[in-house]
Amino acid sequence: MHIDEFDTLDPATARTVVAVWAAVPRWVDALVAGRPYATTTALADRAADLAASWSRPELDAALAHHPRIGDRPRGTGPEAEASRREQASMSAADADVTARMAAGNRAYEQRFGRVFLVRAAGRTGPEMLAELERRLANDDATEVAEACAQLAQIALTRLHGVVTDERTTP
Repeated sequence: MHIDEFDTLDPATARTVVAVWAAVPRWVDALVAGRPYATTTALADRAADLAASWSRPELDAALAHHPRIGDRPRGTGPEAEASRREQASMSAADADVTARMAAGNRAYEQRFGRVFLVRAAGRTGPEMLAELERRLANDDATEVAEACAQLAQIALTRLHGVVTDERTTP
């Protein structure tokens, strides 16, 4: 969708679009209220600025909508479709990586009480597994900060996948 179209969506529709990027209600509301942006760069800059203040409550809100890495996202909505695209490389991972990811997910959830979150887009299964294994050594505060940074990367990747400054020709 062109940035002009995003800027003129009715507020409810705009909230639905933005919530797919990251289901953080205060962030969604602020991005929608900040329209018009006129350029995708202005929208992405504002999204990044707002995401920089995310902490545990925002992370917990957003994680309610994220599947485990390596699990097949359920549903047919935009969030599930985005997760399927982003995690596609895990479907090609070998059995060892898949098994280690499942065990790592369980260990992470036991240690931190939430699902492991990583920007999957552009990463291979072994890269995501290495990130999971590395982050299992984090203390809670460090891990919240890393997970929030990953959530922001996911949100910006999704934003750029939906909103553009380029006009499409019919």
